[in-house]
Amino acid sequence: ALEGSVSHSGSTIQWLRDQLQLISNASESEDLAKQHDSNDGLYFVPAFAGLFAPHWRSDARGCIVGMTASHNKGHICRAALEAACYQCKEVFDAIFEDSQVQLKTLKVDGGGTNNELMMQFQADMINVPVVKPKIMETTSMGAAFGAGLAVGVWKDLNEI
Repeated sequence: ALEGSVSHSGSTIQWLRDQLQLISNASESEDLAKQHDSNDGLYFVPAFAGLFAPHWRSDARGCIVGMTASHNKGHICRAALEAACYQCKEVFDAIFEDSQVQLKTLKVDGGGTNNELMMQFQADMINVPVVKPKIMETTSMGAAFGAGLAVGVWKDLNEI
């Protein structure tokens, strides 16, 4: 099994909300980003804790590049959403390079999956379908199932 770690993907939107106060909620990032057909040359690198896979650079720092006076918060939101997708693409490319196994679908979960613009951009970047589950918080659901099994709520996996 191969995996890669990306730091500050979805939490970048939280940073735009809490630290910069550009948006009041996560869904607003999509609304603002959709006002533009592209990032218009503005790119966001959310390396707040360095760059993880495949670069492994703990000394890297976040930046916004390509900004001009014509850019606005919609461009920044779009660049932030796209950044998450670019980071994932780098991980998928590294996995392919190591394994020569081509990704057929990408199964996603979590809050970011509600962002249609980001999910479509991700699908376009990696050229495979992005598949969303019926329950978006599958990690939390798995933890709850594990805890329930541990304390006897269910006797085995078949009961779940």
